[in-house]
Order: sequence, then C-alpha cells, then structure tokens
Amino acid sequence: MILFFRSNTEHILAVQCDHSLKKEETDALNWLFSETESVSSDTIEGTFICPRREMITPWSTTAVEITRNMNICGISRIEEYFPVSSEKGDSEIKYDKMLQRIYHTLDQNIFTIDKQPDAVEYITDFEAYNLKEGLALSKDEIQYLKNLSEKLKRPLTDSEVFGFSQVNSEHCRHKIFNGTFIIDGIEMESTLFQMIKKTSKTNPGRIVSAYKDNCAFIEGPKVKMFYPATATKADFFKMKEEKTVISLKAETHNFPTTVEPFNGAATGSGGEIRDRIAGGKGSFPIAGTACYMTSYPRFEETSSAGAMTPEEAAATPEGIAPRSWEQTEGRPWLYQTPQQILTKASNGASDFGNKFGQPLICGSLDTLEHVENDPDGNTRQYGYDKVIMLAGGIGFAKRKDSLKDTPVKGDKIVLLGGDNYRIGMGGGAVSSVNTGEYANSIELNAVQRSNPEMQKRVYNAIRALSEKDYNTIVSVHDHGAGGQFNCLSELVEENGGNIDIDPLPNGAPPHSLTENNG
Repeated sequence: MILFFRSNTEHILAVQCDHSLKKEETDALNWLFSETESVSSDTIEGTFICPRREMITPWSTTAVEITRNMNICGISRIEEYFPVSSEKGDSEIKYDKMLQRIYHTLDQNIFTIDKQPDAVEYITDFEAYNLKEGLALSKDEIQYLKNLSEKLKRPLTDSEVFGFSQVNSEHCRHKIFNGTFIIDGIEMESTLFQMIKKTSKTNPGRIVSAYKDNCAFIEGPKVKMFYPATATKADFFKMKEEKTVISLKAETHNFPTTVEPFNGAATGSGGEIRDRIAGGKGSFPIAGTACYMTSYPRFEETSSAGAMTPEEAAATPEGIAPRSWEQTEGRPWLYQTPQQILTKASNGASDFGNKFGQPLICGSLDTLEHVENDPDGNTRQYGYDKVIMLAGGIGFAKRKDSLKDTPVKGDKIVLLGGDNYRIGMGGGAVSSVNTGEYANSIELNAVQRSNPEMQKRVYNAIRALSEKDYNTIVSVHDHGAGGQFNCLSELVEENGGNIDIDPLPNGAPPHSLTENNG
C-alpha cells in the first residue's frame, strides 16, 4: 500500500509499505519529513514531477534505511513528488527527462510496473541489430559474429551479441591504442599503447603495478593505519603500522558528460573512485581531481533569449566578459551548450565526491575553437562537440594487497551494490562512436546514474575486508560502462567461471536478468 504525506510546501512524499502503519509510526514519519501532514485519501489530483516508477532513487534508499534505524519496519520505498501548475502543457514543463516523469494523478499504482520482460531475441541480421541498439560493431566484428553463428550452428541471442559489443568496444578494449599503425605505407614499430608503456618499462622507478589493474600503484611510505578492530559491530579502534603503496588513476567520461553533464561527470568521478577501490585486493581513495575541455562557454549568453542586459553586464564579476577570440558566434550544439556543460558537470563531480566522502582538491579547464578554410574555400569551424571530462585521483593500499591473486575453482563470485537496471548498459559501445550518431534514447540509456550513497556502502564492505590482518579478497573489479558482461568476464578471465545472475536483485521487472545466464 501507498501512504501519502504533504509538506508545508505542497510537496508529496509517497511511502510504500506492507502494512497499515500504527499512529506512533505515522507520527514518527511526519516528524522525519519535517512536520508533514498525513493524507487520508488514496488518490491525489494534480500535476507532479516525479521519479521514474521503474527506478528507486538513491534518495529513497537512504530514506528507507533511516526509517529502519527508527524501528519502523515494512517500508520498501519513499519518493518525493513536486507539484507544477496544471495549466501548463507537458511540453512546457521543465524536468530531468533522464530521471523524472510527469504524473497527472498520484494513486496506489504509482510504483506499479506491469510490463513483462521481453522474450529472448535471436539475431540473424547483425547489421540491423547493430544500428538498432547502437553497438558500434565494425565490419570485421560483424563478420566474426556471423562466422561464430555458423560454427555453433545456431543464431546468436540478443544478449550474446550485446555482451560481445560491450566487451569488445573501443571504450573497454582500447582497440585504436592497441591497433597497428601504418603511415605512408610503412607499418610502425610500436602501437600507441606500447609507446605509452615504454616509459615505465624503460624507467620503472618506484612502480609496483601499471597497465594491468583498475589503477596504478607506486611505492608508498610506512603509515600507521587507524581502524576499528571489528567491522561488523561497534568496537574499539586500533593502530597498526603498514607498508603502503600510493594509488593513481585517471579516466575520461567524455560521452556521458556531453549527453547528460551532471550524471555524466558524477559517474565519471564515481567510476574513477571505484577503480581505485578495486585496485589490487582493495584500496582506499583519498582525493580526486576533475579537468574539462570544452568549446568557448560564452558566459555572456545567459539564455536562449540572447546576451546579457546592461544591468546584468554591470553586475557580472570581472573576468566573465568574453575574451576577444570568443566573439565569434557559437555553433548549434547537439545536447548542452559548453556553458551548461561546465556548470552542471562541475556540480555533478563535486556532488558525488561530497556524498561519497572524497573531496575534489584541484582541476583544470581548457577551452578551444578553431576556424579554417578547407581546400574548396569553405569555412569550417572546429570545437569540442564531445566535451573532454577527465576524472583522476590518488589513494593508498597495503603493499601486500597491491597485486591481485588469480581466482581458482571454489572461489565465490560476489556482486555488491544496489538493484540491477537497464541504465548504463551499452555505455561502452555508445561511448566509442561520434556523439549524436545514435538516437537520443539510446545515448541517454547508456549514461549511468549517480548513486554515491550505495557506492559508499560497497566501499565500506571492501575496506572492512582490506583492513583485516588477513584479507580474504582474491580479486576485485568495478562494475562500469561495460556492465556485468565486462566486469564479471574480466574477473574470471584467466581460468573461466560459471556466473549465475538469476539471484541478482532486479530493480526493474521489464529488465530480464536471465537471458544471458551462463
């Protein structure tokens, strides 16, 4: 059943519970929600901006945990609904299309999902499926799949083709960096990646691990670690001297930040943190950085209405006025303007760090556009259509846990985190092509959603194991844009393994978890 609470600002909080609450429980919720009033009706008329019914928000996850700490049992979800004028048409209402929907009535079915999982699809036209799902498969990869289908004497399933595209995407495989380069008909001696690795190979210095894990490690100092004697209950803290390594990591989150700046940059920062957590047999993040490269932001253009008024210009802080080389007219942008990207992305990266508990301590910004004439005399304008968002950071780990062990038969594979959704899946492939090449829905689907609270819980579990005198972790991998296809296969790559995904919690019933079981 759904219970409604109305705040003094007319916001509605919907509480999903498995029983009728007692008066003292209702009173406790009214207090928790800052003096709301219980709504006696099962239905509330009006127009509201609401979270998607298919996806439990991180805010809800935290709110439900608070109610459990208050000994209110049986609550499974709490979401907040914001009223908007019913006189506006849906097209006039501004809301986050990635995370929200418009509802015209709140009733007992606001969390009900009646769509069933789609049946397994057998792929025979690989070219058409490649375009439909935005898989970024090359001609050689499509031919490989055709040959594999003939070898197996059966069509490949949609999950097999989809999974192959993520694992073999440019994002996950770095095919360009590992590819053979032929310049003026001459094959080059080294790939780009070999050239990058040559520096550390020639001068290893204090490097402990590089180019083979989620992050790199260099030799660190001896430190006195301060941590609880027991992680499963309240306990005294103890201090122990440990030899450490320093973790280093940097990665780009260009495509997601271009399409949806806040969540794109937030999950870029969050993913970089995950990589350092998943270094060796568990590592501890400390601080992060964020760097951006965009076209000229043109801060004087505050809205689509045009430039600032004289009053606004007079109130503008010094340094915001456009520089001489920014006087050119901006081009039409695919999604967000550079100004919107910088504002939202900066907020997103900082938001994740603040909520997770890792500060962003420094960063950089570079803006560039270029205009030139092509051989035919036509003017061409260049700029960062796909913004460069670079997340980085440092941390540390125990020296003895800096290298992963090889999983063997009998080891258990455990997936930590929240419910499983369709969101973010496909990000590896879609990130590998030009922005705007696929439909808007495919590109938005491929952007992960920020959930620093859940990531913090996962980190707490890994840290508890890593702080023990005997760390029981054999190997750890983060769940990124390639999804389960990528992280689980890489985890057991050396010896293989059976992965049963049926027990995984499914956050959205329309998303089938069983179609790629094995």
